[in-house]
Amino acid sequence: MYSKDLIRGTLRTIVLKLLKENGRMYGYEITQKVKELSSDQISLTFGALYPTLHKLEKEGVLTTISEVVDHRTRKYYSLTSKGDAAAKVKIDEYFAFSKTMNLIMSS
Repeated sequence: MYSKDLIRGTLRTIVLKLLKENGRMYGYEITQKVKELSSDQISLTFGALYPTLHKLEKEGVLTTISEVVDHRTRKYYSLTSKGDAAAKVKIDEYFAFSKTMNLIMSS
């Protein structure tokens, strides 16, 4: 498991990347996909995820649609056109930062 600080610093990027690839997802689905992709190394809490989703929605980066599934309302999140552009920027930023960190750590 990774520190909360590392996860907090990358949560926005993780959410944007998943939504860019998957089109639309609901909160629990996002947490499970992150667990799966990280081989259980990253476990997102709802207390961290939902404030991030709500902030992105408020910024106009995400849009939501509620649907009833198995007698429960499920809120699906998807990227707006602004969100699609933001995802590209955040993903590119992550890879550039990661490359720089690797340079620092390997010297």
